[in-house]
Amino acid sequence: MDNNTKPPVTRLHSLDALRGFDMFWIMGGESIFIGLATLTGWPLFKWCAEQLEHVQWHGFHFYDMIFPLFLFIAGISFPFSLAKRKAAGEDRSKIYKHVFFRGLILVLLGIIYNNGIRFNFGELRYGSVLGRIGLAWMFAALIYLNAKLSWRIVWFWTLLIGYWLIMALIPAPDGNGADVFSREGNIASYIDRILMPGKLYLGNHDPEGLMSTIPAISTALLGMFTGDFLISGLFSEKQIKKAGVIFIAGVLFILLGRLWNLAFPINKNLWTSSFVCFAGGLSLLFFSIFYLIIDVWGFRKWAFFFAVIGMNPITIYLANRIINFRSATRFFFGGFTEILPETWGTLISGIGITAVGWIFLYILYKKKIFLRI
Repeated sequence: MDNNTKPPVTRLHSLDALRGFDMFWIMGGESIFIGLATLTGWPLFKWCAEQLEHVQWHGFHFYDMIFPLFLFIAGISFPFSLAKRKAAGEDRSKIYKHVFFRGLILVLLGIIYNNGIRFNFGELRYGSVLGRIGLAWMFAALIYLNAKLSWRIVWFWTLLIGYWLIMALIPAPDGNGADVFSREGNIASYIDRILMPGKLYLGNHDPEGLMSTIPAISTALLGMFTGDFLISGLFSEKQIKKAGVIFIAGVLFILLGRLWNLAFPINKNLWTSSFVCFAGGLSLLFFSIFYLIIDVWGFRKWAFFFAVIGMNPITIYLANRIINFRSATRFFFGGFTEILPETWGTLISGIGITAVGWIFLYILYKKKIFLRI
């Protein structure tokens, strides 16, 4: 097949599974491993429990990868959905409307997630996880739609290098000489303090602020590069090679992230350029493994548990905020916590919350109810 010929677009089952794997940790998975650490005291589980907490500022734990991995996956999906829309005969204006609608509706859902339905607008928190996903994905999609591959790559690196230079060279005017990458001294938080309405999550800083959304666009673009590579004619007859290329790219991005960390610390709160590379590299590694096992080798049954979660990710994210799954967990699993030693409490709670949430999603899956944005 010609390298410029794109094969028919097919659904990537690995994306649903990886998305579900990502969401599993915030719907109860972390409590399971923290519970195992409490119950057993084993060093491995203790290490896992430590990894399931965000670092305070500089540094990286596994839990810090959940957010960028989700945005990366959203990026991978875009070339596939775009190809389907074009195949269905949608014109550019309709595609643009979808891009803007999806981006802005996620911003709105993020505000509602943070605050509920409130009308004291000056006291609301406007920065949000969903808002960042919406804005970063939207701007990345606009770049993807309006630029050729070479210019998309230029955009990717310009955003990262430009953000680094701004952060390194311009201190916060009210930072009183603090380090330019500290919470008090960085220019991104200062811009949020003077431009963002409402309140910031940490008072003087918001991890989902305005300026730190700029490098997040590159996180989404990295996913789009991956999706574009998958539907390209390159290695179309040997998909295992595609998985290998993605894996190698992941290793290179991890190394670049660690190297950049020496000058621009890996920091999720600031979404630093080194964080984009390091988390992006890990995302590439995870995706390459899921893609190889599920889509290339065809081993799918084991991933059904995750796929059920991954086909309704926004639903479970919002439901965890709105629906009291803990009450249902106490109803169904409370008896076990009463007869077992206290050290079992966190583990039983984690298993219960995960089970209740998964059954909720499984019912939606069986009824083919999916929240599509």
